[in-house]
Amino acid sequence: MADFNNVEDRKKFRHTASHIMAQAVKRLWPDTKLAIGPAIEDGFYYDFDREEPFSEDDLKKIEEEMKKIVKENLPLEYYELPREEARKFMEDKGEIYKVQLIDDLPDEATISFYKQGDFTDLCKGPHVESTGEIKAFKLTSIAGAYWRGDSKNKMLQRIYGTAFPDKAQLKEHLDRIEEAKKRDHNKLGRELEYFTTVDYIGQGLPIILPKGAKTIQLMQRWIEDLEASRGCQLTKTPYFAKRDLYKISGHWDHYRDGMFILGDPDDETKECFALRPMTCPFQYPVFLNR
Repeated sequence: MADFNNVEDRKKFRHTASHIMAQAVKRLWPDTKLAIGPAIEDGFYYDFDREEPFSEDDLKKIEEEMKKIVKENLPLEYYELPREEARKFMEDKGEIYKVQLIDDLPDEATISFYKQGDFTDLCKGPHVESTGEIKAFKLTSIAGAYWRGDSKNKMLQRIYGTAFPDKAQLKEHLDRIEEAKKRDHNKLGRELEYFTTVDYIGQGLPIILPKGAKTIQLMQRWIEDLEASRGCQLTKTPYFAKRDLYKISGHWDHYRDGMFILGDPDDETKECFALRPMTCPFQYPVFLNR
């Protein structure tokens, strides 16, 4: 029995929950292809390739099937296969994503599986001993996810969920999430007309509305007054600078690969500018000016 207070045991518990969900999906829609299904901080997810989009009603069906699998109390059995046998096993099942995962494993890797009843998944584990240990769970949302996080690959359907040893802990967690939603800055900011977003501008690029701009202005004034009262002095520095500055400050060697650069960084015969990674390089010439 997993100790839910132990981080590793908690991951193991929720990892098993993801396998139970995948097994339920395969029972309900056998043609669905499986991708990956790890435990995450507050729960688990699994990525599926299915022609029809999952709906909220589908989540309820999956949960009901998961309850049956838990009630069956299926043992989770670990075993290994040689690479070619493992690959053929997944090819025969039509699990194209699992075949890709096997192909990408290094030559010396152990290729392992976990079996629970009629369901087998490519997995290094670990897991709890049986499906019967997963007493309380909830499927929480559906999202899109590119295979391997690459927009050039196919968009899969990701189902998120969470799991706990008992219903009381699950309810406490779900109640906490609902309370957090009431304080969600994205929701409140729109309701209070502090900002809006537009698809053709970009979801991460908000337009600050008058009420939001006024709030920012008031906060800036409060911070400026507080800084002045403590003897702080302000400087204003450019957003761009020649690479020469960053070489002097030492930032070029440390941050070059992550900097936004205009020009050829390797051509010393031509000027090259870069967006500042931080403001501290500019304070060096400020002190030289004294």
